[in-house]
Amino acid sequence: MEITPAVVVAEYEWTRERAPAIVSVVNETRNRLGELFETDVDEVTQAQYREEVDAVFADGTRGVNVAAYVRLLRDLDVEDDYPGFVVDEVLGRELAATVAGGQPLHLLAQATFHFADVTTHTEGPAGGDDLDAALAAGFQTRLPGWGWNEVESPFSVDVDER
Repeated sequence: MEITPAVVVAEYEWTRERAPAIVSVVNETRNRLGELFETDVDEVTQAQYREEVDAVFADGTRGVNVAAYVRLLRDLDVEDDYPGFVVDEVLGRELAATVAGGQPLHLLAQATFHFADVTTHTEGPAGGDDLDAALAAGFQTRLPGWGWNEVESPFSVDVDER
């Protein structure tokens, strides 16, 4: 597999066009997580998703890595699926983390990937389920809507007062 600027553009466009499917998984995942954690979580729109796809791919370093993970998962299939279970899980987890960004969002996206993957079923190669779950987990982690990340952390140090 070769990743060129043209490949990154193609994967950007594919990821952006996947908005209806990915946003559906995002909102389903947010609803289930909201119920589990007894909190309200805002739904995500396709426009929000596409704006965030734009932001991820505008960062060339992140974009090339996201494009590579997307391309790998789009083509990944293993006969009888189970022998390939580990590789598609690893790629999905890392895609979600790369989309989300640095810590702690990185870890949250990885955990959310596994949560979303359990109920995500896509026709096609084995990696398809993991690809949709990974994109949903990564983007839902980046996007606003969670009350805890919409307020200033009580652990922030005011360095100007020091």
